[in-house]
Amino acid sequence: MSAGAESAVSRETATPPDSTDDSRERDFTHAPYEEISLADTPIGAAAQRASQVLHPGAATLPKPTQRRVFTVANQKGGVGKTTSTVNLAAALAVQGLTVLVVDLDPQGNASTALGIPHTSGTPSSYELLLGEVTAKEAIQQSPHSERLYCIPATIDLAGAEIELVSMVARENRLKNALSETALADVDADFILVDCPPSLGLLTVNALVAAKEVLIPIQCEYYALEGVGQLLRNIELVQAHLNPELHVSTVLLTMYDARTKLADQVADEVRNHFGDAVLRAVIPRSVKVSEAPGYGMTVLDYDPGSRGALSYLDAGRELAARGMTTTTQEQ
Repeated sequence: MSAGAESAVSRETATPPDSTDDSRERDFTHAPYEEISLADTPIGAAAQRASQVLHPGAATLPKPTQRRVFTVANQKGGVGKTTSTVNLAAALAVQGLTVLVVDLDPQGNASTALGIPHTSGTPSSYELLLGEVTAKEAIQQSPHSERLYCIPATIDLAGAEIELVSMVARENRLKNALSETALADVDADFILVDCPPSLGLLTVNALVAAKEVLIPIQCEYYALEGVGQLLRNIELVQAHLNPELHVSTVLLTMYDARTKLADQVADEVRNHFGDAVLRAVIPRSVKVSEAPGYGMTVLDYDPGSRGALSYLDAGRELAARGMTTTTQEQ
């Protein structure tokens, strides 16, 4: 090595890390980060909220005075209906409430996301509708939560609508199967019924069995297309089969803050449905889409993700609204 090179090296390394040089001392001793707590940063706040998901004791919701039954319906496919059902159920369960999901979609996607086996022959919502099993016999516990249960759907359910046509009181089959007497031994605070993307007999059964309807609407073009027909069906069920039924909740899904379209759709939905629309909005998220592939909800798959935290907020708001409604009625 030449003398010039040695000189260059010596100049670069001559000042040791603990030198008293003023500029270096300012760099190492002036630490403004000490004045900022972890919770003051976006990552820190997300980490704290993810910790609440991972440790259920950190946040609990009050139990409703009476069991709340929701039908999650929208005959338009791909709006996040099943995704919202299972993730809202998980959000309520992780915050201390007991939730039962009834899968009425022959595809069985809700059962998959909750990690529930639903091969043909498994006691399911199909046998429940036909009266071959009771709700207690069909219920399975999700492996991801001790407070999350599911009545799964199998492919056999695809033929249920044809079989129900000739049955007496065919629209009341699910209502009878989920009555207070039938679920006397099941301490469920919430029941969420996931419907198929249609307005057939399965969806009608779900509407008759519930008091509240939750409609997921994606923040995309044609968002309200088809919702009008759903509302007309709800009115018919109200008039003839279930006068207590009402649209209590609308959830905006697949929200993309980068587009003006998402804001326009959100504003249109809020103008149409008013206070029924939850303030919490579910963003478009890859993690939410990936979770079912692992037999999980997004709260189990990635509790710190935006999707998980949004569903956590939506679940908290859903429970709080119910308490307010109950108080006003009393």
